[in-house]
Amino acid sequence: MFPEKLNRWLLSWAGAVCLALAPTTPGQAAENEPSPKPRILLVEDKSALREFEVDAVKVADMVAEGLKRLTAKPSAAAALLTLVSPADTVGIKVNSVPGSIGGTRKPVVDAVVRGLLEARLAPDRIIIWDRSLASLKAAGYGALAKRHGVRLAGSRDAGWDESVTYESPIIGTLVSGDLGFERGGENASRKSHLSRLLTGEMTRIISICPLLNHNQAGVSGHLVGLVDGSMDNSRRFGTNASVLAVAVPEILALEDAAQRRHLGDRLVLGITDALFCQYLGQNQCLLHYTAALGQLRFSTDPVALDVFSIEELKRQRELFEADYSPPDSALYRNAALIQLGESDPARREVVEIFR
Repeated sequence: MFPEKLNRWLLSWAGAVCLALAPTTPGQAAENEPSPKPRILLVEDKSALREFEVDAVKVADMVAEGLKRLTAKPSAAAALLTLVSPADTVGIKVNSVPGSIGGTRKPVVDAVVRGLLEARLAPDRIIIWDRSLASLKAAGYGALAKRHGVRLAGSRDAGWDESVTYESPIIGTLVSGDLGFERGGENASRKSHLSRLLTGEMTRIISICPLLNHNQAGVSGHLVGLVDGSMDNSRRFGTNASVLAVAVPEILALEDAAQRRHLGDRLVLGITDALFCQYLGQNQCLLHYTAALGQLRFSTDPVALDVFSIEELKRQRELFEADYSPPDSALYRNAALIQLGESDPARREVVEIFR
């Protein structure tokens, strides 16, 4: 059974459906028209790949192309200014756990940081972040941050906010770094806490994640990656697909005092780093299960991006005859029900640009 909060969201959604199906007058017609299809900009340039390395200059050109086409602006800086402002503190969420080859590739992040700096954001208002500083530094992000003078931060290292919690019946075993464990040596808890990075600093989030499978959710993408990187005691959700399918949308919908979602409303751009596609292995870098695609995918809809990624991962497993198929997760349908994005492939537009 879904927890109480998701039930409330589902009831609200059901009410909206009933209203949409009710007879309308001509003056009401515009209100009931379907929302515009989310757009995914796919930029492909296989010449940007050199074995398992990438050409940083060509990747920067791909980033600029994707941003300009997505926003219909003449430059990457102008494109980013349609999503953020110089007054924002922008967090660039990466996946550093699989390392410099399997995780988010640094040239992609470098190009986005350069665009934000060209858009006149102060360096101290740009944060490259993941769950821990240790994994960020191990993946080489320390040098990138130092070169541009921007900040590097781990959500765990920043500490957890006791006032923003997610509670569920699922009990998690606490480990070092979790709030209860650090405070009183607790062994288990039903609570997870949001990082102070999210509650006290970042006003906008850009998610850049590699195209990497997830054994329960299908893809270690924008939704799962953002939640896993933002909460303590999150391991309790990852072993069960049904639990994950409920917890991730609910956490993305957690609201602040102004009834704005801490994560869902601050995520303004998703970039799927599909330069390489790892179709097996989850967060462990396994190059023998990796295909070279030479693609970057851009959208303001993280749900549409993740569903698109799941389709690609399935295609690659079929191509290489990998005998594995993750469960069909309800996570993305649940996320769509509470208006975090669009999960229906028929309701999206994909624009392909080949260089």
